[in-house]
Amino acid sequence: MHRYLPPRFTAVFMLTLLVINTIFCAIQLFPLALIKFIIPFAWWRRLTGKILVRVANNWVFLNSYVIHLAFPVEWNIQGTEKLNKNDWYLVISNHQSWVDIIILQKVLYGKIPYIKFFLKKELIWVPIMGLAWWALDFPFMKRYTKEEVAKNPSLKGKDIEITRKACEKFKTDYVTVMTFPEGTRFTQAKHDAQKSPYKHLLKPKAGGISFTISAMGDKIHKLLNMTIVYPEGAGTMWDFLCGRIRKIDVFVETMLIPDKFVNADIDDKKFQAEFNEWLNGIWKKKDKLIDSHLEKK
Repeated sequence: MHRYLPPRFTAVFMLTLLVINTIFCAIQLFPLALIKFIIPFAWWRRLTGKILVRVANNWVFLNSYVIHLAFPVEWNIQGTEKLNKNDWYLVISNHQSWVDIIILQKVLYGKIPYIKFFLKKELIWVPIMGLAWWALDFPFMKRYTKEEVAKNPSLKGKDIEITRKACEKFKTDYVTVMTFPEGTRFTQAKHDAQKSPYKHLLKPKAGGISFTISAMGDKIHKLLNMTIVYPEGAGTMWDFLCGRIRKIDVFVETMLIPDKFVNADIDDKKFQAEFNEWLNGIWKKKDKLIDSHLEKK
């Protein structure tokens, strides 16, 4: 398509297709979500939950199919051969562009369970999306600040307990939890401002990942460490839709999460030091991978 149409026209056309797919998904999703909300029986909510995830997976599939047919991308994907849909995963990745999310969905679709994110409890009240996230069983968490715990010591550990209860449904249903440890997209300005010790990455934030591992108890044993490389440079979503991003390399490393991090007290100083050392070790290796791969190009 990009061979025959001007880039901007193609981008608008492809964006329209993706929006139509999203609307079509929402038309199916929201009535089911309301039915799930109205009928409180656990068995009914499990059943409708499975149907809702199927609808969401169809949305990802159609988006990926459109991308496969319409965008002139040369893909280099390594490390997805032994992934399993019948397992629990925690996925982490470097973050350079909103295109990363589309890439992750395309690369992992059909290979692991539907990807979900931990959300702040307040986000359940976001119009439309809050209902969708609740319907798809996205876990909502409540984090108490150090100041709040200091004023009320009984709150210590309550945030983990709330999140663990939200994850109870995952004991029988396989799930994937996704997070970007850097917390924001990479830019040179951000890199310089935080004086990152890594050449191609921002500093990873351990809090969200350690919280997820602790909250998920003994269910998540595997970490998918994903590295996204744009050999010709990362672009914006508009660049992608215009066909300007032509090469994308994705490396997937499956790692076992150390047992000592499961059910740990995330406020324990020793745990924090060990977890930070482990995560920064992963980030150091990731930075070297990106650097060596770009040098080959």
